[in-house]
Amino acid sequence: MLINRYELDVFTPPCEPGAERFSAVAFLAADIREVLPYLNATLRGAIYNPTVPSLSWKKAGHYVVFHPDRIAVSNVADREGAIKEVEGLVNLVNQTWERRHTIEPDFETRQRPTPMTVFKLLPGTNCRACGQPTCFTFALKLITGQQKPTECPPLLEPARAGQLAELQALLGDMPAFR
Repeated sequence: MLINRYELDVFTPPCEPGAERFSAVAFLAADIREVLPYLNATLRGAIYNPTVPSLSWKKAGHYVVFHPDRIAVSNVADREGAIKEVEGLVNLVNQTWERRHTIEPDFETRQRPTPMTVFKLLPGTNCRACGQPTCFTFALKLITGQQKPTECPPLLEPARAGQLAELQALLGDMPAFR
């Protein structure tokens, strides 16, 4: 087991006074930098930066960042949910560490596609059928994993099958699309 102990701080972010969302940080007694490439290999959509080192990941609408000395999670509905989320992330780290001999570590740095790259693959009709006011807003929602390409009805038309396939390939490693 890599993480045996941690101190937990659960709070509402200071930049959002009165917010109904919570964040939590687990300050670790162990250094977990060696597990980051293994997490990078197993967590689809993770963004690994070995120079920091850190690994960020979006899980079910929560933003997660793994650092060598801490694990942070934000955008959680309540205090109890934040505590459970951190417990689950600690378990994930420990399980990944235990299985590291069966995982090929991935040291590759990945980045999310830019909104403009995604926007250029959309129909550009601003039809609002996806529920967004513009295709650019839809592109922003796509890269944050809040919507899926298949929620754009014009992309489902046979003539746009190539655009849809290219968009799905571009976004394929993101958590919302697995």
